Amino acid sequence: MSSETGSHNVSDDNLPEAQDQAPGTVATKDGDPFADPGLPPHEHRVQDIDEQAAKRSERTVALLFLISMVATVGFIASFVAFPIDKIIHVWPLGNISALNFSLGLCLGVALLGIGGGAVHWARTLMSDHEMVDERHPISAEPEVRSKVFEDFREGAQESALGRRKLIRTTMFGALALLPLSGLVLLRDLGPLPKNKLRHTMWEKGKLLVNENTNEPLRPEDISVGSLTFARPEGLEHDDEDFNKEIAKAALMLVRLEPKDIKDKRELDWSHEGIVAYSKICTHVGCPVSLYEQQTHHVLCPCHQSTFDLSDGAKVIFGPAGHALPQLRISVNKDGYLEAQDDFAEPVGPSFWERG
Repeated sequence: MSSETGSHNVSDDNLPEAQDQAPGTVATKDGDPFADPGLPPHEHRVQDIDEQAAKRSERTVALLFLISMVATVGFIASFVAFPIDKIIHVWPLGNISALNFSLGLCLGVALLGIGGGAVHWARTLMSDHEMVDERHPISAEPEVRSKVFEDFREGAQESALGRRKLIRTTMFGALALLPLSGLVLLRDLGPLPKNKLRHTMWEKGKLLVNENTNEPLRPEDISVGSLTFARPEGLEHDDEDFNKEIAKAALMLVRLEPKDIKDKRELDWSHEGIVAYSKICTHVGCPVSLYEQQTHHVLCPCHQSTFDLSDGAKVIFGPAGHALPQLRISVNKDGYLEAQDDFAEPVGPSFWERG
């Protein structure tokens, strides 16, 4: 004799027994709600009693593993399909590297497929046998428990905490205020940065000084294809705060052919093809110092973040999160290169409060 479950015939002998107890209720023993209720009756999974359901689960697991395989192949193919400098717009991420996006997407799907397949396999097809390991009671003997509670009551009575309200109130106040002293210790982490991370020494009229010659730079000092490092006028190596300021204000200049500059703002902020960008990598703050003349790419030697100086210094490879900030420059009446303002955005790595 058999009964129907869905569209499959399943033997009554394999069906779980009906439960008299309502779902969510607490089992009691002799009226004690804290008594050990024991293990509930084992409920068979549908895959344990229906081979067709087991086959469906098996196909689901296989499909997830197959998706992982396809994603892995896609990960490998991405290196061939997408050039390193191809930028695409993906909502809501904005303009990002097509290669980085495809690599991350394929790798994520590949790992998700393996993980999802393993979890579904374990939950539906692997053995569902429950094993019980008996343990000795961990509670104390009744005599010991009684002695502890008696000692506690006696101590509370002898302390007169219940009668001495002034002591009780002040004690609770002292205990409540004590953790606040820990906030003072946080001061040792350093003063609050306020808006110091958003500004550098660069300002309108500040001359660009060659880092190697210590002389102000003229446009003719920078040839096409060369890389020059500069610092703000007035910042000297023997200054007490030199390291702190140069870590934000370090500048690199490259001269490009104006026709090779793709980004309109970059062209407007340059002078005769000379573009000025922050030297501080937007990943973890390493100095960007490797320049490829043919591609106009600059490379950070720490983690290989690559930026395209002909297209707004956008990230085309590596872990950096955003483009290098550009400094707007021009030439003063004496023919020297000078800044027109500070960087439009904070330099270096992102921080938690950055807008």
